[in-house]
Amino acid sequence: MTEENVAYVGNKPVMNYVLAVVTQMNGGISEVSIKARGRAISRAVDVAEIVRNRFITDAELGTINIRTEEILNNEGISTNVSAIEIHLSRESI
Repeated sequence: MTEENVAYVGNKPVMNYVLAVVTQMNGGISEVSIKARGRAISRAVDVAEIVRNRFITDAELGTINIRTEEILNNEGISTNVSAIEIHLSRESI
């Protein structure tokens, strides 16, 4: 999976990320990965479900990977943050 097939979910509204995923999949990319960390995880799940249920109904849910990442804050203290990666795919048109 190349870096262009990845949608990183952050603090923007859910529909911004839905549009990004739908645009990629309608542009001929057969598999898109949705990635998020921390509080954005629920937003990433929403993105995947909205894409599958409203826009690209033939999109299939692939693997879902969860993990814990260690990050350094501004003071140099390491903290653990949860992360998720959701794979959506569809057959080529």
